[in-house]
Amino acid sequence: MEKQLAELRAKMEQPGFWDDVEQANKVNKQIRPLEETLEKNRQLQGMADELETMLLLAEEEADDSLDEDIQHLGEMLHKEAEAFKLSALLSGPYDKNNAIIALHAGAGGTEAQDWTSMLYRMYTRWAERHHYNVKVLDFLEGEEAGVKSVTLLIQGLNAYGYLRSEKGVHRLVRISPFDAAARRHTSFASVDVTPELAEDTDFEINMDEVRIDTYRSSGAGGQHVNKTDSAVRMTHIPTGIVVQCQNERSQIQNREQCLIMLRSKLAEVREAERLAELQQIKGELKKIEWGSQIRSYVFHPYTLVKDHRTLAETGNITAVMDGDIDMFINAYLIMG
Repeated sequence: MEKQLAELRAKMEQPGFWDDVEQANKVNKQIRPLEETLEKNRQLQGMADELETMLLLAEEEADDSLDEDIQHLGEMLHKEAEAFKLSALLSGPYDKNNAIIALHAGAGGTEAQDWTSMLYRMYTRWAERHHYNVKVLDFLEGEEAGVKSVTLLIQGLNAYGYLRSEKGVHRLVRISPFDAAARRHTSFASVDVTPELAEDTDFEINMDEVRIDTYRSSGAGGQHVNKTDSAVRMTHIPTGIVVQCQNERSQIQNREQCLIMLRSKLAEVREAERLAELQQIKGELKKIEWGSQIRSYVFHPYTLVKDHRTLAETGNITAVMDGDIDMFINAYLIMG
């Protein structure tokens, strides 16, 4: 990795390198994750050296006053090393990219829409835990409560690599707060995750195959947003893929964001087709499915969150809904 980084830096020092802005941007994007990985490796090595020094000191001086500090540092090092090891598993072509995550309420009206709002909060809290930036691209409120659909951009290194494990249908079982008879209800919400592809990617879209519609924003956003046709919807005619954005301040900005979202979804389709071809050749690759129930969240008659792919589970449903979903993400990555 250090050799690869040195080669890229040497390329940047070549005469005329900075004259080609597109090439410079691509190299910069390659350098950043390498630098961050090497820096993380140095931090872990520093923690390991510090732990070794503390252990030697405690042994030489027969001093047990350092035991608590040694245990704390050891636990921290183990946690950081495990996270670093998992990040090394993110080797897909788009794993290091930002993630676009779209949540849609299933059948069930207000109950399903409330469930979607709970997932919206869960992923927002997860992103905050990892110091990722969250940007709302599209938001459609429920009639009485909750959210019909919401599209988020999660910005940060490896965001897509981690969140791709969340794609599928999420099932909720609970006593509905909207049912006067206090009966148990089952609700569903779908989660779609795609990598964000920047404009300088080599993936081109034939705009003759795209229908563009503009409409008035339906969400809260100020007088300008609501009184002009600033919202944009794009439909890719050959595939039927639809993306929309209404939360930017102008139609131009919404159009640009729609293009990024459409490019990302089309790239995912291309990658799925490539994996399908590999499956035919190799005979054994996991299916990429949309609409499969991947996880259940049971609030009643007991509390349990269980992932049906990895069998990872926990009874601490409060922590999960507060964004603590790393155990499920990690189990999926390890399963590979």
